[in-house]
Amino acid sequence: MAEVTSFPTTFNLGGDLTINRMGYGAMRITGDGIWGPPKDHDESIRVLKRAVELGINFIDTADSYGPNVSEELIAEALHPYAAGLVIATKGGLLRTGPNQWPINSHPDHLQEALEGSLKRLKVDQIDLYQLHRVDPNVPFEKTLEFLQKAQEQGLVKHIGLSETDVDQIKKAQEYVKVVSVQNMYSVDNRKWEAELTYCEEQGIAFIPWYPLSGGNQQALEKLGQVAQKHDATPQQIALSWLLHRSPNILLIPGTSKVKHLEENVKAASIQLSEEDMQALENLND
Repeated sequence: MAEVTSFPTTFNLGGDLTINRMGYGAMRITGDGIWGPPKDHDESIRVLKRAVELGINFIDTADSYGPNVSEELIAEALHPYAAGLVIATKGGLLRTGPNQWPINSHPDHLQEALEGSLKRLKVDQIDLYQLHRVDPNVPFEKTLEFLQKAQEQGLVKHIGLSETDVDQIKKAQEYVKVVSVQNMYSVDNRKWEAELTYCEEQGIAFIPWYPLSGGNQQALEKLGQVAQKHDATPQQIALSWLLHRSPNILLIPGTSKVKHLEENVKAASIQLSEEDMQALENLND
């Protein structure tokens, strides 16, 4: 019988927030191009409510999703928030149209973005506020000074980064305690492997966005072979692999459908064997 691997089901974020590693990303409850309201408002509300019912206590969003729409829906569906529910949001991107994401991490913009997020989410403090992108046109130190000040003022509890490399994480750590890094990462896209390793060493949560294999046929075939053994879908195996990959990985798969949400959550109960992990480790061979 193949040896089954195991993984912790929770992660301690920032030293004081214990969260389930299967979370929910609220980008997809907006319109096409992550622009405007969703086609089915009521289904989006059902998804958010169902996520909490299923034991998800970490929801990731951003002021740019909609823009504003995702945060507003979260408050509509879930406020007042259940004890232990952690809402993470982000600032640092502008929206000029569907699928358009100009970067702006100037302190003036971040101040406006943070104030808007607090108001829309109906909270006095953001549990986890993430810099959506490092702005090449703004000195990183200026952005970090803003985040430091916002935390000192009690407007944010914890601070995270997104799409940052090890050097940028280290620079940020000179100003604030970095508790999370959100980078693109999946079973078939491991560009940020060094960042994952650094975060694990530092006790920093690593939050993969776009965690599912996207059209890589060779990867999908191998995922499918493992999925057959577990009576699962390739997408569920891709999520399970991430949970097995490193104990500091937090998952935030997004969807606008309750059925799909329930399928994603089931991935947390799949136990991959050492053989399965080895097969997926050599995905591109």
